[in-house]
Amino acid sequence: MKLKTRLLITFFTIILLPCLLASTAFLVIGNYLTYSQEEYGISHDDLNVWIDPTVASRAISDEVFYEVNERLKQNPAAMEDTAILQKINEQIAGRSSYIIIRKQEEMLFAGNQAAGEHIFDKLPEFAEENIDSQMARSVYYDDMKKLVRQKDFYFPDGSEGSFFIVTRANPIISRTLFIDMAVAIMVILIFTSIFLTLWISRGVFEPINKLNIAMQNIAEGNLEYMLSAKNDGEIGELYRNYEDMRLRLKESADEKIFAEKQNKELVSNISHDLKTPITAIKGYVEGIMDGVADTPEKMDKYIRTIYNKANDMDRLINELTVYSGIDSNRIPYHFHKLNVSEYFGDCVEEVGLDLDSRGISLDYSNLVSPDTVIIADPEQMKRVVNNIIGNSVKYMDKPKGEIDIRILDELDSIRVEIEDNGKGIAAKDLPNIFERFYRTDASRNSAQGGSGIGLSIVKKIVEDHGGYIWATSKEGEGTCMHFVIRKYQVM
Repeated sequence: MKLKTRLLITFFTIILLPCLLASTAFLVIGNYLTYSQEEYGISHDDLNVWIDPTVASRAISDEVFYEVNERLKQNPAAMEDTAILQKINEQIAGRSSYIIIRKQEEMLFAGNQAAGEHIFDKLPEFAEENIDSQMARSVYYDDMKKLVRQKDFYFPDGSEGSFFIVTRANPIISRTLFIDMAVAIMVILIFTSIFLTLWISRGVFEPINKLNIAMQNIAEGNLEYMLSAKNDGEIGELYRNYEDMRLRLKESADEKIFAEKQNKELVSNISHDLKTPITAIKGYVEGIMDGVADTPEKMDKYIRTIYNKANDMDRLINELTVYSGIDSNRIPYHFHKLNVSEYFGDCVEEVGLDLDSRGISLDYSNLVSPDTVIIADPEQMKRVVNNIIGNSVKYMDKPKGEIDIRILDELDSIRVEIEDNGKGIAAKDLPNIFERFYRTDASRNSAQGGSGIGLSIVKKIVEDHGGYIWATSKEGEGTCMHFVIRKYQVM
């Protein structure tokens, strides 16, 4: 959920939820208190008591007035009996009410003496018409919030008498309702706060804390700590961005580790491959110094061997230099328009002499038109051909070695095939031969040598020319290298 949406929900929840719960609490508490007032003689469906205090006051005194009317009919002298009056007063004493009996102008009895004296002088006068009326006369004193109900009668001696019920003019449930509603609102606000706090905490703070822990793991180098992006909105986007960052950092770290491993392997390979010709050179030089080469023929053989070993060292150093350029993407290219027939004819002529000296026959066929042109770096393209042929010579295991070079026309491209009849490459090794430092001869036969970066250099150069390369091979029969370069076409 987006933070904007979460804030809107929080805003409306703060407003609507307390109002809804407060209204519900008011109705529940009000109904409960209304039901509980039956002991006051108020019907539970008489909701006027909530808003009209006089209704509550009449409901309290109606039962007492009914009893007084009956006593006046049967025995008016009962209004002078203190015990009876005390008993009547006790019926309403707990309902914020009390009775007053007036005889002539004197207060004969008061259920609450102090309060009765305070209001006695303000009580209405005796009224003849109020004697036979079934409805009690009511007077409301706004300044004292008192409701007075009056019933007039005559004492047995003929004196004027008045029976009053004085009631505090408040709704019966007002105080209780106020207290209960105050408590209910407090509970509602606390509940709303807890609910919103937990909701925001679970939706915002907990995910942010998890993200903080994840970032601490990243800072400590633990790139395996994952965060599953289950959330939507900004939090989910943060999680996904974290995962993208973590994966990129992990990929970068893995590449760095792999590169360091390759560099160590390169140093090991080069050291091993340089040690072999150096050892040979030292041996032959010592032989010359010790006089072992005591004939012109032996001397010539020793010098040629030293020369060949020095060439092997030079080739290894050149491979290392080119590898350094590949690793930093700084191979120096000087592209030119090259006539395919002329260029590859010269290359074949150059390598043919070396192959002939090694007893390997070379067959060359060119099937492209004489005017076919490509854009290439002549030096780097020669390195491609030399590296491939060098590999063929290195792994030649037949008494009569053969290498075929074919230039084929493929419409908008040329394809160069260099095939030998060497020992071939196993099917399991074939997909990996263009990887850096990959060698099929795991034992590293010193007679064959090789740094394991020759074909990776070939692949890099071909791809930098906009072409691609692959190999086919059968174990025991030979290997064929194929690479394709686009033709130069005049627009």
